[in-house]
Amino acid sequence: MTAVVLLLAGTAPAYASGGADKGPVSVGVIGDGLKVKEVRALLKGWYPGARAEVFVMRGGKRVQTVGSWKATESLEVGGHKFERATWQVGKSFRHGDRICSSFGHRDEHPCVTIQR
Repeated sequence: MTAVVLLLAGTAPAYASGGADKGPVSVGVIGDGLKVKEVRALLKGWYPGARAEVFVMRGGKRVQTVGSWKATESLEVGGHKFERATWQVGKSFRHGDRICSSFGHRDEHPCVTIQR
């Protein structure tokens, strides 16, 4: 259920935790201020074999991989089907960095802005 709670519309700041989605693709960040503890990439629907990654955007450019390509797990929460991949991060990022998710077969790349 926590994964569903992290889905918010548009680009959201991650003061401690936050999320963003674009269409069926979402990213959720759990952390404190600039330190990110965990990142989750979600895809609405079941797509067995889906792969996801998360990365940092700074100044409009991709600068770092946070979580390399990983196979998702299928889950169902409250009658909704999702694919999810989770990365334990434990790193601090710069104020204004954007953590984004990507699925190999999708064009959407939602991002969460890290803020103090």
